[in-house]
Amino acid sequence: MTNVKEMSVEDKLRALYNLQLIDSRIDEIRNVRGELPLEVQDLEDEVAGLKARSEKLKSDLDTIDDQIKGKKNAIEAHKEGIKKYTDQQKNVRNNREFNSLTKEIEFQELEIQLAEKHIKEMKASIEYKKTQVSEAQERLNAKQSHLEHKKAELGDIMAETQKEEEFLTNLSAEYSNNTEERLLAAYHRIRSSVRNGLAVVSIERGASAGSFFTIPPQTQVEIAARKKIITDEHSGRILVDSVLAAEEREKMEQVFNNI
Repeated sequence: MTNVKEMSVEDKLRALYNLQLIDSRIDEIRNVRGELPLEVQDLEDEVAGLKARSEKLKSDLDTIDDQIKGKKNAIEAHKEGIKKYTDQQKNVRNNREFNSLTKEIEFQELEIQLAEKHIKEMKASIEYKKTQVSEAQERLNAKQSHLEHKKAELGDIMAETQKEEEFLTNLSAEYSNNTEERLLAAYHRIRSSVRNGLAVVSIERGASAGSFFTIPPQTQVEIAARKKIITDEHSGRILVDSVLAAEEREKMEQVFNNI
């Protein structure tokens, strides 16, 4: 293993550019997956929510059914009360007792009417809840189907790219270990601050790759000399000459093709 401290500036630039090529390749692989892992996670959360809602609706149906049974039992009890008070009226001794029993009978009849009204309302609620259960189940089935499709899609992509990504990740770590800590820190800082993750770029048509700002001729000569690390004053990216970049791209393409 080459000692980092003994590396020439040119070797450091080549190592940095190779690290950039490797990390960009990893970025490409992850971009293929795109938002798919997050989409799968969102679908899993949505399916879990729909399952919980469906179970809640079914539980509500059971609760309402129990309430209806309770009301029906209450109606039977009120009917027994009416029968009891009606029988007692046959043996009253005066109008006051008769009227008192009549009021009890009327109260029991009102309770029956109220219970029947509640039963009617609860039955209507059951029908509405059943519609909600059916709709929730349809949505759940659709989401589960969509989730399985997305999981299969993600699985296929992972199967195709996992080996390459693992190899490249290890290769990136190897190049990182062979890079001076100060340069590596600068590389990661720049890489994290730009949208495309390019911290090391080559000179193309007198400007840094992806930039419209022309680099002064004298600076281009210094970059081509490979005697010091030079950054783009506009983007902060580390610059390498196009010849070095082409040489390293060719080497790394061979590595990538052999994975």
